[in-house]
Amino acid sequence: MTTPQSASIAARLRAATLDALKATGIAFGLFVVMVGLRTDIGPTGALLLRTRWPDVAALCAAVFILRLVLALSVRPQQAAVTPARWAAGLSRAGLLFGPALLALALILPFIPGIGRYELDLGILVLTYVMLGWGLNIVVGLAGLLDLGYVAFYAVGAYSYALLAQYFGLSFWICLPLAGILAAFWGVLLGFPVLRLRGDYLAIVTLAFGEIIRIVLLNWVSLTGGPNGISGIPRPTFFGLPFSMGGGPGTFAGFFGLEPNPSHRVIFLYYLILALALLTNWVAMRIRRQPIGRAWEALREDEVACRALGINITNTKLTAFALGAMFAGFAGAFFATRQAFISPESFTFIESAIILAIVVLGGLGSQIGIAVAAIVMIGGFELFRDLDEYRMLVFGGAMVLIMVLRPRGLVGSRSPSVLLGARRE
Repeated sequence: MTTPQSASIAARLRAATLDALKATGIAFGLFVVMVGLRTDIGPTGALLLRTRWPDVAALCAAVFILRLVLALSVRPQQAAVTPARWAAGLSRAGLLFGPALLALALILPFIPGIGRYELDLGILVLTYVMLGWGLNIVVGLAGLLDLGYVAFYAVGAYSYALLAQYFGLSFWICLPLAGILAAFWGVLLGFPVLRLRGDYLAIVTLAFGEIIRIVLLNWVSLTGGPNGISGIPRPTFFGLPFSMGGGPGTFAGFFGLEPNPSHRVIFLYYLILALALLTNWVAMRIRRQPIGRAWEALREDEVACRALGINITNTKLTAFALGAMFAGFAGAFFATRQAFISPESFTFIESAIILAIVVLGGLGSQIGIAVAAIVMIGGFELFRDLDEYRMLVFGGAMVLIMVLRPRGLVGSRSPSVLLGARRE
């Protein structure tokens, strides 16, 4: 005799199996093209088509098993954990995790075993953390979907490169100027999209990013076109250059140190760390100001925000301008670190990566964005030895995160202002 419990288990198993078969069918259609068929050059120079059906079968089997396990085990667990309990747990964990992460970032260059590669990776991660925090102002706080954020990144980089080369200005003078110019372009973008929202806003911002890239690519007399700009001046430590020759007037000579190329790398690391912390501090402070509350009101409901008498024009323009300013700062740092920039460094994929960091970390969550940047950028480097499977593993990990945590790693939207209990 079939009991209600066994019938429920059987129905759940059938639904999970059907769901896993659907996912496997979709995966098969993708893997046939991406993995199963591969072009190669033969001994005679002719183009050959190679097949890898065992790899496709193994990947499809892995998708079926993972989807089946996910449907049977993860969803009941998700239902057992209420959003309120999850948010409270994240809040308690953030009180300890945030300071611990900051302490680790401060002492990273002096940890034994940390070399040039680890410091370069840390600089790259912190750059994306800063970009993520800047985009979080526009997307996470104001709720404006921006797919062309890399345009402001490019404006900051080219502003620093051109000002430093043509006018001989130092990094410390060009840095605020690059941020101001990027904020100016943020305001210019804000005006055409004042009446747009959702998909239409995303399309316009995407077009703006491509316009900036095409202009940089074709204005050869100013930007160098596809050849880019090389020989960009390096930053100095309050006027002291990092020279391998040492001697008077250099960083090593002034402090009596042995010339070492790691000095400049460590200086760049702490420079981007300071810029990222400045971005975080400004964003957290402004979030508690009236303009920050207006951003959150705009994110939740633009019609209600307008009905409350909030100036929608100023609210949107300030969000675009402030987010663009921090992207300009990051762009100036990128230019001085690389000493070479080209339009190929500012493609749409960069905007997609930054937006993915914000979404995976959790819209409006500062600590979540930092964790997402570490996971995405650092994890991408961990998979660098997998060759063509690297992007497949990386994309699968992102899909898994979004299935487990649809609102991001730290997806609690805690308001900046809370009403306490009413007193009698």
